[in-house]
Amino acid sequence: MGRFGYGKVTRGVRGKISAVTTANTRAAIPTAGRVNRFTYAIRNIVAEAQRVEAAGTRVRYLNIGDPVAFGFKTPLHLVAAVERALRDGHNGYGPSAGIAPAREAVAAEYTSKGFPVSADRVFITAGTSEGIELTLSASVDSGGEVLVPLPTYPLYTAVLAKLDARAKYYRLDPARGWMPDLDHLKSLVTPATRALVIIDPNNPTGAVYPTPVRRALLDFADEHGLLVLADEVYGDLGFDGAVEPYGLLDPDAAIISFSSLSKAYLAPGWRTGWMAIGRSSRLDDVVGAVKKLADGRLCSTVPMEYAVMAALQGDRSHQVAFRDALRARATVTVDRLRAIPGISCVAPTAAFYAMPRVQLPPGKTDEDYVLSLLRATGVLCVYGSGFGLAPEDGFLRIVFLAPPEELAEIYDLMAAFTAGYVSG
Repeated sequence: MGRFGYGKVTRGVRGKISAVTTANTRAAIPTAGRVNRFTYAIRNIVAEAQRVEAAGTRVRYLNIGDPVAFGFKTPLHLVAAVERALRDGHNGYGPSAGIAPAREAVAAEYTSKGFPVSADRVFITAGTSEGIELTLSASVDSGGEVLVPLPTYPLYTAVLAKLDARAKYYRLDPARGWMPDLDHLKSLVTPATRALVIIDPNNPTGAVYPTPVRRALLDFADEHGLLVLADEVYGDLGFDGAVEPYGLLDPDAAIISFSSLSKAYLAPGWRTGWMAIGRSSRLDDVVGAVKKLADGRLCSTVPMEYAVMAALQGDRSHQVAFRDALRARATVTVDRLRAIPGISCVAPTAAFYAMPRVQLPPGKTDEDYVLSLLRATGVLCVYGSGFGLAPEDGFLRIVFLAPPEELAEIYDLMAAFTAGYVSG
């Protein structure tokens, strides 16, 4: 064996030394088994869209909820806050929990809405996704179970797979406006259950839960001693106005709330979010564990943290216009989809997602329909099985952020395609 690990050294033409490596004959470097336990259909499907695009078909991307990609603009006072931070030299590492003014602004925001939170229980994170990962890592051991809604947002499955923990799915019922099936939820609890995930307003369905359902979820969590992860990213995007935080219903419940600048403040690429840990003493150890994990990753994006104060303490008039735009697009979406034979659709009441259902021909799956639609028309949605639903049920998620006139064109394409597809 040669000095640098070559398998054989020989002297070639003109006496030059050449190496014959054995690297190509060795086995591939293995990957962790946990990687095979989740997929992320929202982005995975883009590879096929790119092939369709390369073949000359225009692709209408309705798969990722990025308002900026559809022409919605980040408020200028948020941009100015980040520019000022950059110019003022705030380009080094910051406190692991976030800069104090941002944490104070988040605490004041929740407190003003009836969920008293102190700044020392707020963490500024690299988007809501990091906050969720920090929380699950701090509170769920290998083999632990977390109750997650179905359809779900795939991030939860991914994080739990990394932790060697288990997601147990409770049904959301499309026949009841995608409300949680509380009886099913109650049947899932075991001694290994550690937490309850609530996504409300919901992604991927666009549903908002009424107060009695919210209270029932909190009562259930309290009865079983569960941590509540309240994913409230779309809380400011209810079509009828901002949706109240879960912490308002019970300020002393074991609730951690998550939100960010991504959706309601139109800055998804900044990867700036926050988590607010309720005042209950039952959560004191969780605060300490999250702090330890946050220290390990140093900090989130410091210049963007300066936009948190601007967002929560400044002008929010853009949200009124944004909600109006979303309501109009939701109306077009629901009306047009319901007019297509073979498609049904529950009307969303928040955010920018709808989850219609296609009456599939025998033997076909939701992925078959979505890929066939993409190849025939260039319209890209996400199949419902990417959110955990049964492939044969025929659900898909549509992001309706495109302008209404473009949505009308898209639904014309879907109608023409579906007529042939459903008839076989």
